[in-house]
Amino acid sequence: MDAPGIAFTVNDIDVGARLVEALLAHVAVAPTATIAYDALLAQARAMYPRDAALGRAVPVGIGPKLQIVARFCQEHGYPNIAALAVHPVTGQPGPHADGADISTIAATDWTAAPAQLAASVKSWRSLVPARLKSRAERPADVAWYAWFRTHRAECTHVTAEGKLEIINMVMAGLDPESALSRVLAAQAAYGA
Repeated sequence: MDAPGIAFTVNDIDVGARLVEALLAHVAVAPTATIAYDALLAQARAMYPRDAALGRAVPVGIGPKLQIVARFCQEHGYPNIAALAVHPVTGQPGPHADGADISTIAATDWTAAPAQLAASVKSWRSLVPARLKSRAERPADVAWYAWFRTHRAECTHVTAEGKLEIINMVMAGLDPESALSRVLAAQAAYGA
């Protein structure tokens, strides 16, 4: 279940699955149009307004979630629908896109995808390492702050959105140092 250097968390899987559903809804309305990361998250939140993990998701942390989308498409022989998700400023897809052809995405029959997604999510969740135990928001915030206090110099480039994503990752079971490393890489890729 790992991409190079990234262990997927339950949060990545759950939010990624919601993004699959949001992208499928997007394709049903605008089959060849791209959608910015923030607009994609907004669409997913509109579909699932009570999903707490989705409610905390931020665009800078969308990379692993879109890798889940790409993995779903690959496993089921679909064109990579994650290619429709683009950076809000550059309009370019990230590394999750794998050069997918948008016209192929538009021509695909996606009717079986929702049932396949449910089975994939169940399978992927079973592969999450046991060490990635979920925490509530407050204990995650406390753990992050305790680590931050002794490592301030390493955190100088973390944006406000990056801090939210770090806390999301600590909630998903990553240690603060790993979460920081992942966020700094995401911010660099995102252009923060």
